[in-house]
Amino acid sequence: MRPVVVIKCGGSIISELSDSFFSSIHSLKNSGWNVVLVHGGGPDITNTLKQMKIQTEFKNGQRKTTKEVLHVVQMTLAGKLNKQLAGECQRRGLSAVGLSGQDAGLLTARILDEELLGLVGGIEKVNTDVLELLLNQNYIPVIAPLGVTEAFETLNVNADTAAAAIAQALNADKLLFVTDVDGILNKGELICETDPAEIEGCIKSGIISGGMIPKAEAAVNSLSGTLKEVMIVNGKKAFLKDNEFFGTKICPNKEAAAG
Repeated sequence: MRPVVVIKCGGSIISELSDSFFSSIHSLKNSGWNVVLVHGGGPDITNTLKQMKIQTEFKNGQRKTTKEVLHVVQMTLAGKLNKQLAGECQRRGLSAVGLSGQDAGLLTARILDEELLGLVGGIEKVNTDVLELLLNQNYIPVIAPLGVTEAFETLNVNADTAAAAIAQALNADKLLFVTDVDGILNKGELICETDPAEIEGCIKSGIISGGMIPKAEAAVNSLSGTLKEVMIVNGKKAFLKDNEFFGTKICPNKEAAAG
């Protein structure tokens, strides 16, 4: 099978993805890569909940998901944003199929902590058959992070967690987290390559701060025995230039990777 890259787009960047970003996906496809897109939708979900006057709260960085909140999560992720992102791909000549983790049992999940988080799930299994079927036909799967329990109950799944699980299940060569800056910056300069120990130090020293902290932590948490390279890239510009990825590369051990 061709090399696989899983690209996770946060909800705040979906409407800001540039033509250059999609051109980079074209370049990947033309270079023989299989591409999978996973997206979030936090800001849109929050705005819709406010409009509908439904209370929402966060526990340990996760949205507590009641049945009422889950209805809005499904509507926003699978209904609005999934089709928006798949449509943007189609508009630029990229054949894409919008899916949620509910479709064909794509993401089997279990409830993490119903008392604390409500209907929030952790992924137990990824149905790679359906993804490989699409990839082999040259489609880009665009995935909304919803899971289903073995009892067919729908759960809200963190998009970073979903992207990491999908990347690991497909034995992906790369996982990209798409944000609105070039990567991790130190006094405005891009850190091209780093590792978990260095990231921990950068967080403690304040080099990594604000909204970059959860992105960097998600990237570190995604590393595994099979997934050895995660990147943070900019969705407002090209992330692939002359077949080289542009952003911050995170490996288990920077020295070992360099050697």
